[in-house]
Amino acid sequence: MSSRYWHIEGYDSLTQIYDRKVKLGYFTERQIQSVLMALAAKAGLSFDEIVGAYATRRSKIANDLLSVHRDGPYPIFLCGGNPHFIARVVDADAQAASPPDPLTAGR
Repeated sequence: MSSRYWHIEGYDSLTQIYDRKVKLGYFTERQIQSVLMALAAKAGLSFDEIVGAYATRRSKIANDLLSVHRDGPYPIFLCGGNPHFIARVVDADAQAASPPDPLTAGR
């Protein structure tokens, strides 16, 4: 079985501004979400926007600028508007890793 990695990418519109692969075991899903939040905050938010992102929901200063969204059954996390950051699990060749096929697993 090949090694798996978190592939973290950042984009400003369609321009890639960040690209890094780190071993899957270096971060839990919770930690990778925190990394995406920090990258999105540093890359594109003002101090007031960052404070609002951590404020209690429905308060006057609250916003969703650092919300992390999960996509698909195999973890792909997205955070930010523009710029935005993505983290997904890939194999050693940077191909998206996929869960085993339940129809062929165990054969």
